[in-house]
Amino acid sequence: MAIGEIIKVSGPLVQAIGLKGAKIHELCKVSEKGLLGEIIELKKGIASIQVYEETNGIGPGEVVETTGTPLSVELAPGLLGQMFDGIQRPLDQFMAVTDSDYLERGVMIDALDWQKKWTFVPKKGVGDTVEAGDILGVVQETSVVEHRIMVPNGVRGVIKEIKAGNYSITEPICLIETPSGDEKKLPMLQRWPVRKPRPTQQKLKPSQPLVTGQRIIDTFFPVAKGGSAAVPGPFGAGKTVVQHQIAKWSDVDLVVYVGCGERGNEMKDVISEFSELIDPQTGKSLMERTVLIANTSNMPVAAREASIYTGITIAEYYRDMGYSVAIMADSTSRWAEALREMSGRLQEIPGDEGYPAYLGSRIAEYYERAGRYQTLGSDDREGSITAIGAVSPAGGDISEPVTQNTLRIVKVFWALDSALAQKRHFPSINWTNSYSLYEDELHDYLDDVFEGEWSKQVNEAMGLLQEESRLDEIVQLVGVDALLPKDRMTLVTARSIRQDFLQQNAFDEVDTYTSREKQFYLLRNILFFYHEALRGIALGAYFKEIIQGTVSLRERLARSKYVPEAKLGELTQMEQEIKTTIQQIVEKGGME
Repeated sequence: MAIGEIIKVSGPLVQAIGLKGAKIHELCKVSEKGLLGEIIELKKGIASIQVYEETNGIGPGEVVETTGTPLSVELAPGLLGQMFDGIQRPLDQFMAVTDSDYLERGVMIDALDWQKKWTFVPKKGVGDTVEAGDILGVVQETSVVEHRIMVPNGVRGVIKEIKAGNYSITEPICLIETPSGDEKKLPMLQRWPVRKPRPTQQKLKPSQPLVTGQRIIDTFFPVAKGGSAAVPGPFGAGKTVVQHQIAKWSDVDLVVYVGCGERGNEMKDVISEFSELIDPQTGKSLMERTVLIANTSNMPVAAREASIYTGITIAEYYRDMGYSVAIMADSTSRWAEALREMSGRLQEIPGDEGYPAYLGSRIAEYYERAGRYQTLGSDDREGSITAIGAVSPAGGDISEPVTQNTLRIVKVFWALDSALAQKRHFPSINWTNSYSLYEDELHDYLDDVFEGEWSKQVNEAMGLLQEESRLDEIVQLVGVDALLPKDRMTLVTARSIRQDFLQQNAFDEVDTYTSREKQFYLLRNILFFYHEALRGIALGAYFKEIIQGTVSLRERLARSKYVPEAKLGELTQMEQEIKTTIQQIVEKGGME
């Protein structure tokens, strides 16, 4: 540790001299108030420190002390169900200690409860040889998640002592003799630097889809477990709602939600909704498998920059246990603005729109920590992190640097459209601008599940939507009556796909989530109606006859998305009804 002196204060940036032996990313205590900061630049004996708390009242001449450690997070039982700020201060506990609704400066609180006792059940025995990543035992962290206590990175040896019992996270649960003959006591608590990815054995290719329950995502633009996706869109287009829906309904084991520079009322909604929502997978509160990182727009900007690293490190920890984790960052644009502010105070040469020249590499560093991995340890264990980041380009201009640098890295692009949002079409994902680069692999997987029909249906439906865009231009010139009956039926079917399949009500208890099987049957019935209608026209029926004769049938198709999952049989029986109705129209023949 070294002690230095402040020479300059510029907002959250403090410069100090005299910190001999200091290192980049080392934590410091700034002034007598003990404000927490991190060294981000060392130049000619001057250390530039970004302070994670308000610097009002701090001036030159005050003391700075290094701690000898980088910014790290505490990893142990007790993480789930908690809400932390950007540097892992527990906000509920912080409010109780300070008796204040606001963050008070210089207050240091342990991220986790060091006093609480957890029931430890060993999975290894005395005499077993273990290495980094091996599971020593388990703790039932919540009623739905088993916390697996792992051998820390860099540790290997033979177990000399291990026994079941109730322990705090700082008490030794195991004694290991290392190959050098030293004895090492292992508690449940681990610490890990947030800016350093946790090691793994091998990165694997994502192969299975993440089921989100959102039809336009799962059917047309799927993301793989272990993949990455971006949700850019203007204000009010529904970025936060999309991320909330994925966090609530995706088929992952755990969720890490990072509120990065967003409005406080949005984080309040997340907390209230997640605590009240019953997880469909477990029947328990969703918070029992969720970690929240809240660094809202009114909180210190420097901590905002650290928040996504805190979130991804916690996600990596649970991934190493063999779990699938989804991490939501809302929004990376606010995180990039924090980078830009700190870069400006360091007087670095700016890049596009004032962002630092290293913006692209920092975004890549974050998203590259997502993936499907074979974890450390002697057992064959896999875990995954799926990263989904919202981007908030000013005015919806996706040509701006944050969006463009994000799209170079992620493989799924869900383009939100303010015009769709204004029409109350949610999710307002534009089907002509969005894309998924996981389609080929995931469609092969889904074709195995649905006997080769999944990709065929998806390609046909997307073709109809694209054809609708072309026909709309013709209709504007010559009117709909000038179109051939086949083209008019294409418009009817494409409208049904848009309104009855892609449009989804997040506030309806049935429509808010759609299983993969239900999505398949909903789309199959719409396309089956299209083919039967074309067959009827080919057999001599008029377009108007089919439209008038299938009013009630098309209304049932429109209401199909409100059929509960328990009654999917109703959807599988609709094909025969469609076929019979069209056949009756053909046999009747002639215009009345």
